[in-house]
Amino acid sequence: MQKIKRLGIDIDGTVTCPTALVPYLQRSFGSHIKYEDITAYDLGVVLNKSAEEMYDWFMANQEEIYIHSPVAEGALPVLKEWSEQYELFYISARYGYLDRVTSDWFEKHGVPFHHIELTGSHDKIEAARQHQVDVFFEDKLDNAIAINRELDIPVVLFDTPYNQSELPANVHRVYTWEEAKILLKTL
Repeated sequence: MQKIKRLGIDIDGTVTCPTALVPYLQRSFGSHIKYEDITAYDLGVVLNKSAEEMYDWFMANQEEIYIHSPVAEGALPVLKEWSEQYELFYISARYGYLDRVTSDWFEKHGVPFHHIELTGSHDKIEAARQHQVDVFFEDKLDNAIAINRELDIPVVLFDTPYNQSELPANVHRVYTWEEAKILLKTL
């Protein structure tokens, strides 16, 4: 059995609270929207908006969302403990020009890291391969499955309303960071 040394960790919806978008969606699209209503990762599907409308909305709001996103419940103590045992490599779909916003957020919240990679794309496979991560932590269902399939590494999927599906054998659903910590010990 290979010893786990390096963790690949998504940022948004994984380290940040997955409900962080909701107040911004409510402000722009109606106060009736709840976290539980976000049953697809593609917000255009959920809100009945075009891809262009959602892209424009996201580009106009992303920086504010990223600055003000809270840390996911239970993440900080687990990540602090892990930082003493593993290398923490954050691999995010955020655009590279958001590097200062991202590093400021990590510093402000005291989130430990060894490396932060902003890919500008949801395709995180090459970054995970390049950095030789042993396990990946994700909230986006198709990313989790693709990373597992392409890299043949375990993936821990944080449960959200938008990632419900059957999972392959080596993609593991967790509901809390404490569960992720316990699961990691078994991988």
